[in-house]
Amino acid sequence: MRLYTFFALALMVQIGASQENIQELLEKYNTNSVPYISVSELDDSDSTPFLLDARSLEEYQISHLKNAIHIGYDDFAIEMVKVYVNNKDSNIVVYCSLGIRSEDIASQLVEAGYTNVKNLYGGIFEWKNQNKAVYNFKDQVTDSVHAFSRSWSKWLNSGVKVFAKE
Repeated sequence: MRLYTFFALALMVQIGASQENIQELLEKYNTNSVPYISVSELDDSDSTPFLLDARSLEEYQISHLKNAIHIGYDDFAIEMVKVYVNNKDSNIVVYCSLGIRSEDIASQLVEAGYTNVKNLYGGIFEWKNQNKAVYNFKDQVTDSVHAFSRSWSKWLNSGVKVFAKE
């Protein structure tokens, strides 16, 4: 299981800030091991996929997609997914802030035998940038979005940026 340490995430923050667009950023960090689904494809879909949020609990509580299940990243365990998604052919969309951590988690799902897994292109940032609703820990629509870090917040162009408690 590939997990980023604090130092690796710090390096990603520094390097990520130098990318010009989301496509470059995703090409730099992702391997395309899992297919992307765009915001419009997800929003227009007739099916209702399981939405898995691969961010920290703090990020999830500030903002998440409607009906998303928090699975985390650093503390991710495939057993938790099995509790919610017992049919390995279920439609699953994994997301994070931009689509980097979610690719890692989505790859682990594929390795565990899940057959219909996609990574949300641009993550919750792109979702909000396209003026789609996000929800807080009370499941109320919010304009706030956890921005992961000040460096990576440049990719969030809509809503109110919220940063980690310091």
